[in-house]
Parts: sequence; structure tokens; C-alpha cells
Amino acid sequence: MKQLADGFWNFRGSFKIGGLIDIGTQMSLVRRKNGRFILLDSYSLDDADKRELLNLTDGGTKIDAIINVHPFHTIHCSAAHDLAPQARLIGTRRHHQQMPDLPWADGVIEDEATQAEFAEDLEFTVPDGLLLVTPDDSVHAASVLARHRASSIVHVDDTLNVLDAPGFLKRIFPTSSLRFHPMLGKALEPSAGAANAFDSWAREIAERWAGTPFVCAAHSAVRTLGSDGWREEILNALSAVQKTLDSHREKHC
Repeated sequence: MKQLADGFWNFRGSFKIGGLIDIGTQMSLVRRKNGRFILLDSYSLDDADKRELLNLTDGGTKIDAIINVHPFHTIHCSAAHDLAPQARLIGTRRHHQQMPDLPWADGVIEDEATQAEFAEDLEFTVPDGLLLVTPDDSVHAASVLARHRASSIVHVDDTLNVLDAPGFLKRIFPTSSLRFHPMLGKALEPSAGAANAFDSWAREIAERWAGTPFVCAAHSAVRTLGSDGWREEILNALSAVQKTLDSHREKHC
């Protein structure tokens, strides 16, 4: 559990592919204006982190909601619900479909009406031009991005990647800049205008969320940014996927 700002804490966890390659996962805790809390994403905390979180949130009773922002991050939803069973459990449509036995709240987080319920504390955005869930379950390029208004910190799963070298290699290779998901091309809506919609969304969010000091990204790391770092790195990430967007434009002209 690491505090990044007044009212914002991030938890980094382990998620291994095939039981061997640890690509990591995350969960964040934000304090609301009313002094209560919201969890972003779900993770099975170790004893030390669990103790700290429960101490901070009066045994979990001050957690109002657990908001799961990525449709394919489902493994730890039950553990998070057990941590704060009284909290509203909110997810995407896919969460409801994949884990129907959990007590999901009405409304899904990709819908503006659900997002508006938390507008005092959080701002959300869903990338235009992308399918949130594609026919290929291996494509995880789209998600709901969340920004904590009080701290300006962004919490995002998969849509934006931050690559962090493992172990001793961290001393040699610095944390990467922000990058869009490598399967972005497969997540674009199969229609004319999707590439342009994504391009416009990325440029708009680069400006609207300018000044973001940290990006908590799944799966690898937290990205620390300078005063204009968010804007610069989002635009650079967009530039890096222009060939992908151009190919989509040619296919769906």
C-alpha cells in the first residue's frame, strides 16, 4: 500500500501468466470529499496491506463502493467484496455475466448514468472508437479510465500500459513512458470513423486531464509525470499507433 497523494493510495499485486510470468495487477483506494472511500478495481490483499486498508477505512465500513473498471479483470472481485461486503459492488456488463453470483449493484460503470453518481469525486472516460469487449477474449485494449478529482491521479487498466523491468533490471532499464495497448488495432470498432474517433478522444483527454501527476497502470507500474508529462506522453503514444489507425482507415473507408 503506497500513498501517492492526500486521499489516494495504490496497491500493487501479483498476477502470473501460466504460473510463471508475473505481469502484476493493481487496486486503488480514494478518499471522497465526504471523508468516506471508494476502491477502484479488486485485488486479494496480503495481510499487511489488508491491515492498513482496514485501519484506514474503519474495518472497511467506510468504503462506499468497489468500482471494477476493466471487463476482463474479474479474478479478485469476490475477495474485494469479502473485504467490504456492505459496499456497492459495481462492474461492467461483462462482470455481471461472468460472475452472476456476486451481488452487483444496478447500473454498469461504462454507462454515463452510473459514472454520474460519483462525479463529485471521480471523472471517467471510455475510449471512443474501441469495443469495450471484443469477440476475441485475448484483446483487452479498452477499459473505463478513472481520474480522482482531488489528486488528479489517473487509474487505468490495460488501455494505457507502463512497462517496468522486473527485479534487478529496474536499475538498468527505466520505467517506460505511457503507451496504448499493443492490441489496439483489434479492439477498434469494425466501421468507418472508428480510428478518427479514437484519435479525437486521445487528443481531447490529453488536454482535459493535463497536469496528471501519476498514472496507476495495470499491469506493471505507477508512472510519475512532470507538469506537462501527461499531455506529452499521451500524444506520443497516439503518434506511435498512427500506422495502426491508418490501416484501419484504409480497411474501413
